[in-house]
Amino acid sequence: MPCLVLEDIVKSCDNNSGGIYGIWINQQDEIASITPTDPSAGAGWSITGITLAGVNLFQNFYIRRNTSNFTEESNIDLVNGSSFVTSTINLMFHRRDAAKSRAIKILGGGQQYLTAIILDANGIYWYFPYLQVSATGEGSGTSRADGSKYSVTLVAENDYLAYEVNMTPVQLQAIGVQ
Repeated sequence: MPCLVLEDIVKSCDNNSGGIYGIWINQQDEIASITPTDPSAGAGWSITGITLAGVNLFQNFYIRRNTSNFTEESNIDLVNGSSFVTSTINLMFHRRDAAKSRAIKILGGGQQYLTAIILDANGIYWYFPYLQVSATGEGSGTSRADGSKYSVTLVAENDYLAYEVNMTPVQLQAIGVQ
């Protein structure tokens, strides 16, 4: 079977900013379907709809700017012919308290699969399926200026880079992303 035809990457004149502004997380089991069902099959590599299986909406995990990020690394084995992408999301939550401790414990409970939608600093939403909490950490800090905090790392291994989410604000609000 022949490979896909190569496509251009054109020069962009847009500003490019790093960092993430928001993250919304749900359990993977709550995702009934995405539209199109296979965004990599010539549909522009973007998701135009998400249908939830139940009433549990995406939950906002508030982060401060310049504290959190995501990376995607391709893992390509030329000998075995296997390829996948490791997605890693690093989150930082300021000020330790019981409510945050409980939310983080539930997030990682049972090593469940999670789905996240991230708003990056360029105003683009990204869809990350099949994430799991792989680490939590941090503490009180050493000096008063350090502040107390939590760090949470989510990791997934998927076939593709994250898909762009091209849904209207009304569609996003209907699933809890606002």
